[in-house]
Amino acid sequence: MTAERIVHPIEEESYRILRSRADTSALPPLTRAVVERVVHASADPEYVTDLVTEEAALRAGHEALHERGAPIVADVEMVAAGITRRAALCRVREAQAGPGLTRSAHAVRLAFEEAGPGAVWVIGCAPTALFELIALRAEPALVIGLPVGFVGAAESKEALRASGLPAVSNVSEKGGSAVAAAAVNALLYA
Repeated sequence: MTAERIVHPIEEESYRILRSRADTSALPPLTRAVVERVVHASADPEYVTDLVTEEAALRAGHEALHERGAPIVADVEMVAAGITRRAALCRVREAQAGPGLTRSAHAVRLAFEEAGPGAVWVIGCAPTALFELIALRAEPALVIGLPVGFVGAAESKEALRASGLPAVSNVSEKGGSAVAAAAVNALLYA
């Protein structure tokens, strides 16, 4: 069992400010936890309306993490480094780009060979990693798909939502390692 998390007064004040600027009180509990943690990590209240979540998917991800000890897989080391409660599997160092395959997409293939179905996937950098994960039919417990960028980011997240996989995503091109890690941390802390 993990020791109880001690919240620093600066974090408490940050949440007070956040809640004074964005009313999240009507959100279901896990959705609220994820939205608030992402807004806190980014200082961007627009995520309140930009994030796309479903409470049932978040519950399934939470259960996978806490009751089944599901592995957490990250697309890049920056995402893995931001996950504070558990180690995340990341195979980007071993991955190699090839014709029609980015290094990030190859890393997803390598990680899937190790993690198998039922993992919680956290994609915060590479849209190609998210596209690859969707194509693999990996049967994830949850996909946190928040890659950032002008090329393919919004499209990869749209494809994630269309895939029917249990997911957290957002509509815009925004995203990144910090917000992806924040979303999974919210589930780990809850």
